[in-house]
Amino acid sequence: MIGALVARRALVKAFDALNHHDLTKFMSAWRDDGAFIYPGDIPESGAFKGRNAVEAWFRRFFEQFPEIRFNLRDVCVRNLFDLSGTNVVAVHWDLHLTNREGREGHNSGVTVVSIEHGRVYLVKDFIFDLGENFRCNWSAA
Repeated sequence: MIGALVARRALVKAFDALNHHDLTKFMSAWRDDGAFIYPGDIPESGAFKGRNAVEAWFRRFFEQFPEIRFNLRDVCVRNLFDLSGTNVVAVHWDLHLTNREGREGHNSGVTVVSIEHGRVYLVKDFIFDLGENFRCNWSAA
């Protein structure tokens, strides 16, 4: 149970860092060889490998969305009794945002985070609305 509490607390802090555009705090738990996979058919979609590529992606994310608010709905942890810091966590979230053009938008999704020895090595986003709303939020319509 302690492993679940530690993992949950870490993910809540990570999403709080995103909400505050605190890239340094957000990236502090990532491994140098960590990877981020973002869905969709826009230029920002794809697989970003290595800490520098992931950090650059989130810097662009903050530039595109000066106002973001992730509201966490559920946090599910695979290994409740993990003591080594190796786990998989799924976070179901709602997102309210304003893009740099002033368009207000929203979306929902699930982020799956794979952690090894307390360091993030893989994050995959699954976003529920990848249609016109998604593209308009990214100014890619």
